[in-house]
Amino acid sequence: MIDFIGLAVVLLLAVAFGYLVKRAWGSKNKILKWVGVIGAGLLTLVFAAAFIGALVGTMRLNANFNASNPVSNVTVQATPEQLAWGEKYAKFCAGCHSGNQQLPLSGNNFGKEIPIPFGTLYAPNLTPAGDIKNWTDGEVIRAIREGVHKSGRALIIMPSNEFHALSDEDVQGLVAYLRSQPAVEPNTPPTNMNVIGALLMNTGLLTNQPHIEDAPKLAAAVNAEYGKYLADIMGCRGCHGEKLTGGTGFNGFPAPNLTEVIPQWTEEQFLTAFRTGALPGGAILDNAKMPYKEFSEFATDTDLKALYLYLHGLTPSK
Repeated sequence: MIDFIGLAVVLLLAVAFGYLVKRAWGSKNKILKWVGVIGAGLLTLVFAAAFIGALVGTMRLNANFNASNPVSNVTVQATPEQLAWGEKYAKFCAGCHSGNQQLPLSGNNFGKEIPIPFGTLYAPNLTPAGDIKNWTDGEVIRAIREGVHKSGRALIIMPSNEFHALSDEDVQGLVAYLRSQPAVEPNTPPTNMNVIGALLMNTGLLTNQPHIEDAPKLAAAVNAEYGKYLADIMGCRGCHGEKLTGGTGFNGFPAPNLTEVIPQWTEEQFLTAFRTGALPGGAILDNAKMPYKEFSEFATDTDLKALYLYLHGLTPSK
């Protein structure tokens, strides 16, 4: 997707203001000369930088990753247990892929929430009525874990850095559930970025990940290894930071440093916080800031105990 007209307009503006700089430099009126040189010069730099940024963003948006991220030749035949797990996990996807944040994943218009005319960007319809019906299971798995579109381009605002940790068995369960949803019309329109959107592609919105060859499933058990796996796939790092030392959380709220908070809690307090939202000391979690209800519905007691063991064992760090 290339906005040729937008790129041409920005380039022409840079050239036009550059020409005005040249004309102003030849003026015999010193005031007009320096006002023109400085004013037109600054605008020349602005539009030149915008053109270069938009060009780089366009190249990033249209880069093809089919060579580095090949599609696996897999046909999903999930067990009932995998399918049930996939349905629970799909509720995490509803925050983006559903207008009401509920299943089914019928798509959502991101553009209505962003007051910048950047183009068309939808979280696509992931029910069988959407484009997913024309994708192989391997292509869907690659999109989830590696952030790469069927065409080979990088996906936009796709948290594949979190889904990258999903095991083969678990990601196949999610794909099986996506195929089993009721078909919901209409399909979402394709992504189409204008020159402003191309500029935004330089801000980390493209989150494609390295290729995955093999990701065996960890057995569900109360140990730190399984707890780390859950912290990865439940998106803890997306809010609390890569090292879980705090960050910008759900809906932009600050997320606390888990390496300092959780070691002060008992396992019972940790489970109570996830199951009821009640924190030690009597405060109640705001589900809009920390979606404990969704996590509680997804996680078993074994899951939460393993997660606690992992978080409780982290070395406190600022």
